[in-house]
Parts: sequence; C-alpha cells; structure tokens
Amino acid sequence: MDLTLLGTGSADGWPNPHCGCASCADARATGTLRGQTAALLDGVLLLDYSHETPYAAQRAGHDLTRLRHVLVTHARPDHWPAFLRFRSWARSEVPGRPLDVVGPPEAVERCRPWLAPDSPVRLHAVAAGDRLTLGHDRGRDGTAYDVRVLAADHGDPGATVLYDVTGPGGRLLHAAETGPLTDHTVEATRDAGYDVVLLAETFGDHLAHGTDHLDLATFPDQLRRLREVGAVTDATDVVAVHLSHHNPPTPELSRRLADWGARVVEDGTHLGPAPTRPAPLRTLVLGGARSGKSREAERLLATAPEVTYVATGYPPGDDGDWRERVRRHQQQRPARWTTEETVDLLPLLAGDGPALLVDCLTLWLTRVLDRHDAWESPQALPAVEAEIDELVAAWRSTRRRVVAVSNEVGQGIVPATASGRLFRDAMGRLNARLAAETEDVRWCVAGRVTAL
Repeated sequence: MDLTLLGTGSADGWPNPHCGCASCADARATGTLRGQTAALLDGVLLLDYSHETPYAAQRAGHDLTRLRHVLVTHARPDHWPAFLRFRSWARSEVPGRPLDVVGPPEAVERCRPWLAPDSPVRLHAVAAGDRLTLGHDRGRDGTAYDVRVLAADHGDPGATVLYDVTGPGGRLLHAAETGPLTDHTVEATRDAGYDVVLLAETFGDHLAHGTDHLDLATFPDQLRRLREVGAVTDATDVVAVHLSHHNPPTPELSRRLADWGARVVEDGTHLGPAPTRPAPLRTLVLGGARSGKSREAERLLATAPEVTYVATGYPPGDDGDWRERVRRHQQQRPARWTTEETVDLLPLLAGDGPALLVDCLTLWLTRVLDRHDAWESPQALPAVEAEIDELVAAWRSTRRRVVAVSNEVGQGIVPATASGRLFRDAMGRLNARLAAETEDVRWCVAGRVTAL
C-alpha cells in the first residue's frame, strides 16, 4: 500500500502556535511539527485535506498532478477546500481532468463556491451505509477503489463519516475524526483484516474534554473492539492520527501506543509494512507508593478482550479508608474485567485463560509472611522462601499473558525495626528474582515510566 501521511495533527495542529504547555514546548524543541491530518493513497486518492495539505504533499516529495479522488470526513473550518481553486490555476492539463470529491452533504456543498466555471469536479454527497467505486472509468490513472462509507460518532448525526477503502495495494480504514465507534460501524468492519488503520487519538490524558473525540482511555478500547471482530489483526499497521497537544510528548505517547500495537509517525511518513516485535508474555511493573505503577499495569492490558484482575490484599473489613481505596480501584476497571481475590497465584499462572493482572506482589508477600508468622520468627523464613521459589518457578513457566505490580521499598532509610528490615530484604529479593525471569520490566516514578 502506497500511503503517505501528509499530516497527523488535529485542527490546531501540534504544537498549537499560541500554547506554551510542556507538550507544545517539547514538540517545538524537537522540531516535531504536525499539520492537520490528511493522507495520500497511490498519489491518486486524498483522504481529507486542509489549507496545509498541498504544501505538505510537496514537502513529502509528492505533487497532486495525478489526484483523481478526494474523500472528506466532515465540514469544519480546518477542512478548507481552497486546493480546488489552486487546481484550476495550474498551467497544464490537470484542470481539465475529472476529480471526484466525496463527503457528507455539508462538506460537499462547502466545496461548490471554490469550483472554477466548467470545472470537471464531480461532487458526491454520501451517508453512512453508501458504497461506491471510484476510478471505474479507467482514465490514465484509472485505478479502481471500492469505498464503503461508515458512521462516525462526531457532531450531528450524518455530519461526519469514516471511510473503508480497498484498492489494488490493500485495504485501509480512515477513522480520523470520531468518538467511540458505533456498534454498527464496528460490525461493518467484521473480518476486514485491514492493512492500515488510521485512528484518531486527540485528547491524550485529558479525559474530561466532553467532546466526540478519542483519548488515551477510549482509543485502546476501540482497538480491542476492532480486534474482536477481525478488523485489526497482528498484521495491521495501526497509526494514531488527529493528534493534539493534550497528548504527552511524542516519546511517551509512542511508548504507550506500542503497548497496544499502535504507533505514531511524523508528518510526511510513507507507510510500509508495520514493524513487528514479539509481544512480551510477562511484565513486571515496579515503583514506590503513588508512582503510577498500577495505572501503567492497567494501561498495558487496555486492549485485551478479557482480563482477570488478581487482588492479593486482605479484605477491607472495618477499615473505611481501605474500603474506599478498593472501591475506587474497582470503579476504574473496565466492566469486562473480572476480579479474583486470592494469594493462590500458582494455579492461575499454570492454567490457561485470559490475561492476568496481579496487584500486587507486595501484599502477596505480606500475607505469606503473616501466614507463616515469620515477622519475629527467623526459623519460619525457609517456609517463606519455599513459597517464593514456587512463585518464581510458576512465573517462569507460565504461558499466560501476565502483568504483575510490585513495590520498590529499598530506596528509603534503613527500617528501624527488625521486621521492617526483614520485609525490605525479602521484597528486594523477590523483585530481583522475578525480574530475572521477565522480558519486560518497568520502573515507575512520578508518573513516568522507564524500561529496565
């Protein structure tokens, strides 16, 4: 598939020229400047446009002399069809060649004032559920494209659409402007096995935006849904587009997207086969209190169809504060996740089933020490070590996707009590032994994550 991303940004681009936030400052410092999202397929078919698109195409090494078809998702100020007027000024045969412009009625009508007299531009107003063939007239660049129009959840009903495009080089989904996908749209993509999916991810960690856009909470859920119906496969190149400065800086955004099988690219990138890497089976997430380790662990499994959340802590009993913490944790988990409260991790690691999230090994160790009354009885430590040996062996041999959270407790002052020192040392040894058997170990501090 010969596809070039001419722009990957949202309406105001990224960075926003009027903004001095950390995300915008980082983008300027690194020269990562993103224009409004648009893509050029085979040099013939343009997916969305803005005032920036003609110049972006030329910066990427393309001209638009072969352009035959334009698919517009919606009518907004950033989708301004001035390129139609520019086309009519060309001193070549281009102005006399047919051009199809496809989009919702309002978007198509916005193009009409920009057409030169007798311009051979054919306007096609479409709605979700429509299907058309472009290029069937077989002109000099008459490659045929099968275009299916899908519903978007963005603005007034019918004002925005998505496009499922099949051409000679493969099949793509252009979902660059939408909120959570409708059930009907997801079903319409069943078994599509797209080569490329361009999926909007606009608001990053800003989850209270109250708009019809995707963010870093809703984006992975759409990927999960598309995977469940066979629209996204292991071979699909999923690229996040319509990016705004509400996202974390690009390196952090790239890290998070990679965990979900997606990526972010720079404007002007030509998309070839998606880079592949074996997905990790075991992940150990370490950090101190309130470091972001549980949030990171949950993010890792955000696209999993099912997750068993293994809570290793004691039941809250009469502790009101602990009950409230448990309640908040339960509320933030997806409804499709199931919870199992247990410290018996061996059968879970040995068995088959959905992904496991163990939160956390620190509480597991606490309960093991309690069970053997080992806090003040050194003679009980061999029994504790035997349970750790069994856990490490089960962790090493598991065939399930598993993410475990554990506290790093050895970087503070030396505990004043013997039991505190015992726990610190046992926790450090457990973390080190599991890390030695883990292909993906992460360290969290101040909400930031580093791969170890």
